Amino acid sequence: MRETRPQYDPTCYLCPGNKRADGSVNPAYESTYVFKNDFSALLPDSPLGEEANGLLISQAVRGECRVICFSPRHDQSLAEMEVPEIAHVVDTWADQITELGAKYRWVQLFENKGQAMGASNPHPHGQLWACDFLPTLAKKESEQQLEHYTKTGQPLLVDYLNQELEVGSRIVTQTEHWAIVVPFWAVWPYEYLLLPKRHVRRLPDLSVEERISLAEILKDGIGRYDRLFQVTFPYSMGWHGAPTDGEDHEEWQLHAHFYPPLLRSATVRKFMVGFEMLAESQRDITPEQAAEKLRAI
Repeated sequence: MRETRPQYDPTCYLCPGNKRADGSVNPAYESTYVFKNDFSALLPDSPLGEEANGLLISQAVRGECRVICFSPRHDQSLAEMEVPEIAHVVDTWADQITELGAKYRWVQLFENKGQAMGASNPHPHGQLWACDFLPTLAKKESEQQLEHYTKTGQPLLVDYLNQELEVGSRIVTQTEHWAIVVPFWAVWPYEYLLLPKRHVRRLPDLSVEERISLAEILKDGIGRYDRLFQVTFPYSMGWHGAPTDGEDHEEWQLHAHFYPPLLRSATVRKFMVGFEMLAESQRDITPEQAAEKLRAI
């Protein structure tokens, strides 16, 4: 069943006008609101240095963590917001990446939605972690995209999406500017890969038209999740764009990953255990089956 929440919760740390965990008071914000994370995992003034002890090496890093409240309403998700409101969230994402990217090499924008994905607060919100290093997964993506671009002169994910659009069986939904596909290599049952149809390296590079189109496909794609099992669908979502290190990175293509844990119903969860944890991931349904179910909604 769908979760019922009040439009305003006086006990919520993220609602307008409420006191947060560190004693700060939120302003009476009326749209998207950004603030420094009260429990930041990365700090801009951490002492730098490296320590080595045989095989063990550690290195200090610097960064900043911020929280983005998508809406002042406690009872809404991205899928339940109106397209212009979602477009404002997209603009905020882009502005934050521009600001933090001027100081840091990588800006990781993400949303954890629902208790199943560790969200401590149901108020619609996401986070930004900016850091002075390239994280492991981002580095792997960067290396693979560069290798393909060096060989072909084309961005890997542009070529990949064109192939998926030609085949069609894993496409969930699309607009003039965007497409959602259950990727060929998907591990989670209803995993999404969200891609622009033209070559775009970073969120701030999107045109006004592309940002509105992105808001539309976000509402559509997440709405399909919610209707699949008639529940506010939990997921972890994150954007990957070219590193903000001053280089052009023509090999990079902007994209977002959606990793939802639900498998066969609102109460049956996919767990990564046993063989998957120790050897290799396996699928419970094929990406084609997943895409077909989501298209039909």
